[in-house]
Formats: sequence, C-alpha cells, structure tokens
Amino acid sequence: GAIRRAEARAAVRSFGLNPDTNAHFLNLPFYETGGIKKGQLTEKDINIIVELLRKVKPHQIYAAGDLADPHGTHRTCMEAVLGALEVVKDDDWMKECHLWLYRGAWMEWDLGMVDMAVPLSPDELIMKRHAIYRHLSQKDIMPFPGDDPREFWQRAEERTQNTARLYDHLGMAEYQAIEVFVKMF
Repeated sequence: GAIRRAEARAAVRSFGLNPDTNAHFLNLPFYETGGIKKGQLTEKDINIIVELLRKVKPHQIYAAGDLADPHGTHRTCMEAVLGALEVVKDDDWMKECHLWLYRGAWMEWDLGMVDMAVPLSPDELIMKRHAIYRHLSQKDIMPFPGDDPREFWQRAEERTQNTARLYDHLGMAEYQAIEVFVKMF
C-alpha cells in the first residue's frame, strides 16, 4: 500500500501535477491486505468509490480494461467501479459522465472496438515511460509476469507504437504512438 502510493505520487509529480490535489487514493479494504493475495470485494469498497464520485462529480472516468491481468486485481477494481456507478447512476452529474476503459499490458483490443484514439508525440511517450519508471516495485521482476517476459514499460510502449503503425496502415496520420480507449457509456 504505502510503497505503491508513494510511487503513484512520484508519477503524478513527473507530469508536473500536484498529487495532493490531482490524485485520490482509495485505500480499498479488498486491496489493503498487506500481502499479494487480495481480499473479497465488499460493500465498503463500493461505498468508498461512491463517496469519491459524489465529491468529484467527474465528467470522465478511466478504468483498467485489461481484465485478463494475471492476478485479477484489475477485474476486481472494475467490479467495484461498476458497483459504485450503479449506485450513482441517477445522480444529475452522471448525465454528462463517461466511463472509458484503457488497455493495460495484458490485453489487446481490435481497432474496431476503439472509441477514442489519442496520439502521443515522441516527447509524450518519453514522459509516459518516465512516469511508469516511478513505479519501482513493478519493475524488473514481475510477481505476475503472465506469458510475456518483457517489463511493463516495454509492453506498454510497444503496444502503443504498434497501434500507431496499425492506424498508419489504415491511411491515418503517422504518430509515434497511440493510446486507445473503449467507451463503456
């Protein structure tokens, strides 16, 4: 918990943002077990997210869409977000809110699924890599490597560069890399 929060704060700072005002740490009980194995998702987890959503009233929510991650944490987080959104679905601010899924390092999406493609310049790609580097506990030796032996930053960077090549082959403008998102609603 504390190590991952410090790493996330460092990543936020690497973009020139203030982690005290530009990041929210939920400390969800299912995640805060003190070990690799996580607990069960409970109503308490969902209520923490509901409270934050009602405080922030976001126009956009981004969540990990790589539900194939080897240890299942992303899937549990998605279940928590969807549970919270079910609670707040009738709040006025939700009429203007969209849920976007981003692709992680464990899953690929067909371009036909993509609802938003965001080009990255070479400088932006380097900024992203440096932000990923801030997560030192996730570098080098992965506790859940899956079938891919590359480091997370390598998978993420190669995936966005390959996506840019695919768009280029379709006749779109050429970019260094492209992040893609799927709109849930």
